[in-house]
Amino acid sequence: MLLAACACTVHAAPRIGVVTMQPGEIFFERFGHNAIVVDDPAQPAPVSYNFGYFDLTEPGFVGNFVRGDMQYMLVALPLAEDLAYYREVGRGVSVQWLDLDPTEAATLARRLAGNALPENARYRYDYFTDNCSTRVRDALDGALEGLLQRQLQGRSRGNTYRDDAVRLASPATWMWLGFDIGLGPLADRPNALWEDAFVPMRLADALRGLRRDDGRPLVAQETELLPHRLAPEPLEARREWWPWALAGLAGAIAIAALARRRPRTTAAVGLGFWGVCAVLGLVMAFIWFGTAHRFGWQNQNLLLFNPLCMLLLPDAWRLLRGRAPSRFMRPLLAVMAVLAVIALFLHWLPVQPQRNVHWIALLLPLHVAWWWAFPASAPGPGVARPQDGQAPA
Repeated sequence: MLLAACACTVHAAPRIGVVTMQPGEIFFERFGHNAIVVDDPAQPAPVSYNFGYFDLTEPGFVGNFVRGDMQYMLVALPLAEDLAYYREVGRGVSVQWLDLDPTEAATLARRLAGNALPENARYRYDYFTDNCSTRVRDALDGALEGLLQRQLQGRSRGNTYRDDAVRLASPATWMWLGFDIGLGPLADRPNALWEDAFVPMRLADALRGLRRDDGRPLVAQETELLPHRLAPEPLEARREWWPWALAGLAGAIAIAALARRRPRTTAAVGLGFWGVCAVLGLVMAFIWFGTAHRFGWQNQNLLLFNPLCMLLLPDAWRLLRGRAPSRFMRPLLAVMAVLAVIALFLHWLPVQPQRNVHWIALLLPLHVAWWWAFPASAPGPGVARPQDGQAPA
């Protein structure tokens, strides 16, 4: 009998790693980044599967961004090519090699390759719940049959989306202020470690603590690929409300003192203050009613930075020119003060509270001070009524 010999080639299973990039200096790099690397012996070089790509030249990109309808995509590229940019700008990169069974590794590699095809690569981006890092988390969780979610969903460090967004944006003042003022109560629910993984560095921390069902650590090895040459990630720090209250009280005292001595200067300060409140209020109202940015909906800061402040601007201009304000000014100022008190009341309610007590502590005294500065018996601080037979100014 003639036996035919068959030459069979058996490929080793690919090695899977999670690459974590440290925060950069550009505003959209403040939160770090990550990707899944597949090191397949059958391929010439490791491949990075990066969920963080978007196309600035896409028609309507800016409008879609404003409305909260952004499209991101998964791109597969050689790991060395992906690392080139981070090496150039000085951002640190590390890789966590995972202890996956051969079948799990092969399945994940196959799914990623299919997901990276042009017809499958695009997805609707959500800053907190569907971003480059949560996509990495979900891909790993699918390959491990829910291991990540089982171990992370029931554990929490008490962090919220606001906490991490404000912390990581803190090097850019305009950015952290935008997050802190623009986020609503949905961003203040304590997250499980599963939700914390929207931040790449949080996901890396979580992976270090995970174990397989047989007790072996999920992370078999962790290696630094590039050193971090920029400022480190901002540390967690508790934000106290009392310095904001002191600033609010100091501002209120200054308004009261200024109103008696320099009425036109007071009007100029009020013009700026109410103008800022009106603009921020209109932006927050637009986010709530005109966009899909649901974490900005129902924002209680609207009671502090109120769009109704725009109705005070004509009166501030009259006072600045030495003229009497309208009879509606003081009632409007009373409304602003009452709305600020309502914001404090809502903060005390146990139903979906918003962590904005520091803004309340700052702005409530200011709104009350503006109301006090324009008594009902006078047209405005330091503004005299015209005498009989005298033409108004």
